[in-house]
Amino acid sequence: MKVAIIGTGYVGLTTGVCLADLGHHVICVDNDLEKIEKLKRGESPIYEIGMEDLLRKNLKEGRIVFMNEIASAVKESEIIFVCVNTPPKKDGHADLKYVEQVTKEIALTQCNHGDYKIIVDKSTVPVKTAEKVKETLARYGAKEAMFDVVSNPEFLKEGTAIKDTLEPDRLVIGVDSEKAKEKMLELYKPLIDKTHVPVKIVPVRSAEIIKHGANTFLALKISFANLIAFMCEDVGANALETLEAIGLDARIGSQFLKPGIGFGGGCFPKDIAALKKTLEILGIDGSLIDSIERINETAWQRFVKKVEKELWVLDGKLIAVLGLAFKSGTDDIRNSPALKVIEVLKANGARIRAYDPQAIENARKVIPDIQYCSDPYDAMKDSEALLVCTEWEEIKTLDPKKIKETMAVPIVFDGRNVFDPQKMKKAGFTYFGSGR
Repeated sequence: MKVAIIGTGYVGLTTGVCLADLGHHVICVDNDLEKIEKLKRGESPIYEIGMEDLLRKNLKEGRIVFMNEIASAVKESEIIFVCVNTPPKKDGHADLKYVEQVTKEIALTQCNHGDYKIIVDKSTVPVKTAEKVKETLARYGAKEAMFDVVSNPEFLKEGTAIKDTLEPDRLVIGVDSEKAKEKMLELYKPLIDKTHVPVKIVPVRSAEIIKHGANTFLALKISFANLIAFMCEDVGANALETLEAIGLDARIGSQFLKPGIGFGGGCFPKDIAALKKTLEILGIDGSLIDSIERINETAWQRFVKKVEKELWVLDGKLIAVLGLAFKSGTDDIRNSPALKVIEVLKANGARIRAYDPQAIENARKVIPDIQYCSDPYDAMKDSEALLVCTEWEEIKTLDPKKIKETMAVPIVFDGRNVFDPQKMKKAGFTYFGSGR
């Protein structure tokens, strides 16, 4: 099938490359010309495991092309995925101006080329957005009989986005017409035949709620884990053992029950804020979501207080920070707890040396006035404390003996529980974990 992808961020690029790999002919569109030229050369603008290999393979085989013209892509495609950014407004509601702009351009193109099209909301959007998309299409001249609007939320995780797309645990397709349902099932047939993935066909409004609901529930599990960790720290219990036992209950499960310094990224904070705003508009009590957000902020703030309490005076102290991305496997620093921690330490006069395998260049744009290192041991050199803020495998496998020899004062604040406390203490460290 011929498919257009409007927007080549994490979701758009991953969707486009994976659909091409399933055998479809994909046109990816973005208004960033520098990004388009980079993609044409087979260079991914984002770090994602397996992305460049898949990109180059499908470029070579001619199944994916990149351009900056929406009209050309719309004319040549049967299915159009809208994968533009939906950033949060100050009140938490999703800003849908980019969705509207793209919808308008699709409508104006379809006026002159009246073939039936399916417009797919792939961006995470509030419930009833598809109806606004339909209204906009009609307002700018698209004939209602010649289009359907579908909601097809993604459930990829940064760092494993390719795998999550090609080996999904479910497909959710929100449709309000039989024709759109048949077309979407045709699109995903190669994936369904290969993986036997469960397919959930639901009305459009239900699909729109599913994504916000899923992300909010996962954020809830993380905040619950941190709430238990706060308690365990204060009474001298072990949160990891406690949460492991809780997660053995099949009704609960162990995923996302890990304490740390909180969640970040471009999805969880935005999606839970958008769901909270929707509840507010509907007059439904959203205090549960207030608690999720509050506990998440408390997680990194408690981490900073541990550092302040142990080091006493931060002014002038050299502190090493390992991990800048909001999670491992990505170069994404949006809402990263690590950067929030660094800003507080900086404000209190600490000198920061930082390392991350992938996120340094992105972090440098936001916090230019700290020292970035190309090696973790270089970041630790002569430091008076080490803070672990992202759970990279490279950090987990560092040698405790070498760490101790490199640091001036062997104090470790492990915000992601990557090290074994007993081994660290045996090696001569003053060690602080999260919830233990």
